[in-house]
Amino acid sequence: MSDAPPPPPHRARVDLPDWMRNPEPPRRTLGRRLSDLVDGVPALAVARRRIWAWQGRTRFGERHPTVAAIGSFVFVAVTATLLVVGMLYLAWAIRQGRI
Repeated sequence: MSDAPPPPPHRARVDLPDWMRNPEPPRRTLGRRLSDLVDGVPALAVARRRIWAWQGRTRFGERHPTVAAIGSFVFVAVTATLLVVGMLYLAWAIRQGRI
């Protein structure tokens, strides 16, 4: 006699539906046709890869977050100050009857 463990129990075979065993081919949508067209023309394929590389680049704010945060704060502070001062000037001019 052997001391080997008993074999694992047999798992019943799962019968998949026909649509899962033999799926229909992907539909030829406009997007797939355009993608095939772009892949078929070498210049367009190169342009597509360049666009993908450009989209995947790291942006200035990701490379230098502190500089971007300080620059954004200064820009927003100056813009808000100019808007408030302009509004106060317009209110003053309206009350004086100049506008």
